Amino acid sequence: MSRPRLTFHYFHLMPWPDLPPDFDEKYDSAWVTLPNSIYDPEKGHALYNRYFDELERADKLGWDSVCVNEHHQNAYGTMPSPNIMAAVLTQRIKRARIGIIGNALPLHDDPLRVAEEIAMLDVISGGRIISGFVRGTGMEYFSYNINPTLSRERMNEAHDLIIQAWTRPGPFSFEGEHYNYRYVNIWPRPLQKPHPPIWMPGTASLETIDFAAAHRYPYMTVFMPMEQRKRAYELYRRLAEEKYGYEAQPEQLAFCVPIAIAETDDLAMKEGERYMMWLFQKAMKVPTEFFMPPGYMSLRSIRAAIENRASFGFGDTTFRELVEQGVVIAGSPATVIEKLSYYTEVLHAGMLVTGGCTDGMPDYLVLKHQEMMAKEVMPYFRQQEPPPAPRPAEIHSEQA
Repeated sequence: MSRPRLTFHYFHLMPWPDLPPDFDEKYDSAWVTLPNSIYDPEKGHALYNRYFDELERADKLGWDSVCVNEHHQNAYGTMPSPNIMAAVLTQRIKRARIGIIGNALPLHDDPLRVAEEIAMLDVISGGRIISGFVRGTGMEYFSYNINPTLSRERMNEAHDLIIQAWTRPGPFSFEGEHYNYRYVNIWPRPLQKPHPPIWMPGTASLETIDFAAAHRYPYMTVFMPMEQRKRAYELYRRLAEEKYGYEAQPEQLAFCVPIAIAETDDLAMKEGERYMMWLFQKAMKVPTEFFMPPGYMSLRSIRAAIENRASFGFGDTTFRELVEQGVVIAGSPATVIEKLSYYTEVLHAGMLVTGGCTDGMPDYLVLKHQEMMAKEVMPYFRQQEPPPAPRPAEIHSEQA
């Protein structure tokens, strides 16, 4: 029996890993209020170029796309303008698609600018842009002074405007609740028809899943336990079939999972714990009032989260617990294949989004991870009739 094809997308947060030694004691958040005096532009210059080199290697190693995103005023991800990052990548990435996952539409007072920039990038890249749309995290509504209670309606209206700008002959007028234009007439128009593919990342908000299913956009789960992912995919498939009249396909279900891969399971656990815990314990350190401002989540989504005991933070979770919960994958190539096979065979998800170094992982180790994924994992999922997977090694019970 042929395995559902899995596509591989190399995602980078471009973090600022050089936090002060007293970060845990002195600062309550890596977002919004973390003093920008901690950031060193000279080191930042070197980091950006190292990150671009890493994405360029992923292209040469055969990843299907390289991906960037948008975040503001934080150490977690230093890309306030993903479209600028994508513009740089159009000149360095020669084969792969370039994923912007994505522009945080409710934060933009001029979404027509987003439509124009994505169209420009699509033309420059020869039609290789993936355009993700997101609401942005709760923290960003503080950074940009946007009313979170208007987040959903601004998102939906900005989406409709952008789609019309890409597909309707101009000039035409647009009159909405939040955005009004006398002339919508973008130059240039996107190369891909009817428009660049759209992805919708999310953290299991019911409304986002419904919106993605309604428009048949790929829905991407981000940094969550396996049980939450399963519920999100089941809801997407159910909505697709019962409400919108179609059968969801594997290429509509994506999962963002950090992967630590090494020659053995033990070594992968050690390297993963050494370099990935920064992401969960420091970069994701956010007070609840920033993470979930009043009005950001609907009542029905809050109720569903409570009923399902959804997790929105990782606190004191150990690396082994993250692996056991499915938030992270760690292991030898055989173990990684086995765990990814669960997504393709059981959850029928067809897109893996992973990659990007954290906490100062040395470049030789990043390269090793990239090459092992490209040479020992990807080929297994790119054959219509895959050979039997190598037998996974056992993970020793010792905590690395």
